[in-house]
This record gives sequence, C-alpha cells and structure tokens, in this order.
Amino acid sequence: RKFANENMLAWSYEAPEDKQDVFARTACPAFLTFTNAAYLSGVTVELPCLCKPEQVQSVVWFFRKHLERSEDTKALTDHHGNHLLDPSQVPHSGDLRSRFSIRLFSLLIFRAGPDDAGIYICGSAHKDFFYGYDLDIQEASDGKRDQSADLSALYRLFTSFQPWSVCDRCGVPGEQVRAGLCYIRSRFLNVRYRRANQTVVSCGSGAVPRAFGLKQSRVAAKLEVRSCRMTCPSQAPPSKLLGLMSLFGSRHYLQVLTLGCPGARPDMAVAWDRGNEPIYRSEHSSGADLRLLIDTGHHLLFQPAQTQDSGVYYCWLHGRRAAEIHLLVYPHFGSQSLLSHPDFPAAVQTVLGSYAAMTTVFFLLMLGRAVLRHRREQGHVD
Repeated sequence: RKFANENMLAWSYEAPEDKQDVFARTACPAFLTFTNAAYLSGVTVELPCLCKPEQVQSVVWFFRKHLERSEDTKALTDHHGNHLLDPSQVPHSGDLRSRFSIRLFSLLIFRAGPDDAGIYICGSAHKDFFYGYDLDIQEASDGKRDQSADLSALYRLFTSFQPWSVCDRCGVPGEQVRAGLCYIRSRFLNVRYRRANQTVVSCGSGAVPRAFGLKQSRVAAKLEVRSCRMTCPSQAPPSKLLGLMSLFGSRHYLQVLTLGCPGARPDMAVAWDRGNEPIYRSEHSSGADLRLLIDTGHHLLFQPAQTQDSGVYYCWLHGRRAAEIHLLVYPHFGSQSLLSHPDFPAAVQTVLGSYAAMTTVFFLLMLGRAVLRHRREQGHVD
C-alpha cells in the first residue's frame, strides 16, 4: 500500500480484514523505548513490529541516524527503500530500494551495512510510534582489538561469541564459523535505550554516551573460522534446485556481483564451490584484499565480476549441497563477444577436430576408390 506523507511516497503493509490480528494482543509501552539489536554486517536483518493498536491495519517504518535529532526521523520511502543513504556506499548492491521490504508488519533489511545502523520505529501514517529498535551493525575484523582501554571506571568492553556452526560440507574438508559481537557494560547508559536495570548494550548502540569516546577500531566484531570434516548421511537426498544467471556488464565489467544461496539464513552454515573446487572462507575472507569474497551474510561476492567467472557454482546448507547455479558473465550489453566467451577455445577445438576427422574420412574414401579403379583397369588389360 502507498500513501503520501509530507511530500514523500512511503510504503506500508496493510493486514487483511478477514484475518485475525495477532499483533494487536500485545500492549504497546506507554513510554517509547528502543530495543537494542546487534548484527554482523552483510546479514539480512528482520525487525518485527511487536505491538500496535488493534484498530491500526497498516504500519509505516521510520528511520533516523543515532546522532540525529528526533525531528530528523523520516519514513522509509521510494519503493521499499529510502533516500537517506548514499547509494554509492551501499554494500554489495547499487540498488538501495531492493534491500528494504515490509512483510507482515516486519521490516526486512537485506545485506545490512554499518550505514544502516540507527533508530527504527514502527508507526502509522499519522506518525504515531508503536515500537522502536536501536540497531547496531558491526563490521567483522580478523585482527585483534586493542584491549588496553577496555576497562575503565565508566565501562567495560567484551566480545560475546555465538556457538560454532555445524560443518558446512560433508564428505570433504569443510569449515565452521562463529561470530563475536562487541558489547559494553556500564551503569551510565542512556535511559531511553535500555530497560530497567539493564547495564549491557552493543558497542554501537545509541545508549553509549559520547563522552566515552569509543573508536570504531575498538567496537568491531570478530569472525573466527576453523577446519572440520563430517561424514555425509546415507539417506540425504540429492538436491534438484537449479538456477541459471546471465549477466551483462560494461567494458569495465560489473563492479560488484552477489550470489546468494536459496533458503540460507544468517544462522545457517553455508559453503560455496566452483565446480569441484571448494571456496574456503579462510582463503576468501572479507578481511583480505581479494576479488572473490565470502561475506558474513554467506553471499559470494565478485569484485568485480569478469567473464572468466562464468561457470557452475554450488552452495551448501548445513553440510548438504543445496543448489546449483550456472553463471554466465558477458562483457557487453545487448550482445555477446564471441572471442571472449569462456567456452570459445573448447568450441574451436571441437569444430577443428570434427573437420579434421571428416577430411581424413573423405581422403580415405577417395584413396580406396582410386585403388579399386586402378585394379579394375589392370584386370581389363590382362
């Protein structure tokens, strides 16, 4: 549903009237506070609207940066996206609109980046605010954080690690991943961004006073990877999911190409192969200066995509091969350059081999015919 709000075109979600509104059962707080939520950069974030009045059948999501004033809160606009961020700074995608969606009152942010951090509020077209989030997006760092100043009289920094994931492949060497987010413990947090007696929030939260002077290098998340091996279940059925992608780039190739594994979620173990060659995170991590990367959201990134990247790619979910993707990257819009196609050398070799075989057969037939004719002429002379 679309509506006009202060010369802005905003998108909302409206519940069917014949469906029971389960969200109306939860009473909204009398005083709007912001629930702290922290995620790794690159994952898909879901912010549910946990409460709203029963008579409200549609919701609108509002956004503002942490350091902005309340008057700067604006609706997310422009076809499931917003105009508040610079599209050139959007990670993995130049189309900002494709990264935002509202489904069943929940706000989905695809491949969230640090610029998406801020205050998100579920409300109505009349700017009635129901539920708010204090969203913190942290970049993963392979380096060690300087812990010399993690302890002070005002706060203490620490890293909270998630459990190790399951092995992302079976039958072949795989990897396990665990992420650690930065958190801060303090008695001096902003009361608007915490609940009663709450003393812990993520390091990028708006509850952290500016006087603490936390630097970005000290609030980075951690991503750890280790090798593993798991046997394949004998009853595991083979996957039949097949995808085909044909991409056209300019003469300078595509700047960024992102492949996602169908059905993958941030809490899943995801792996990628090119043909029979595994692509390991330890060799293609986000912290390395490589053209082929696996980000923290389990996406396979090509920076940039080139014609030699064409091929067959497989993705694994929880140790089982889940999808087969055929990728074709063309260097020109509208038409394919024949000489630059990755299968051109093999095609030329096949054509030349077939031509050589046909030529050989032709000469053998002509030679046999000449021999037969010569013998017949000799028989007549005798």
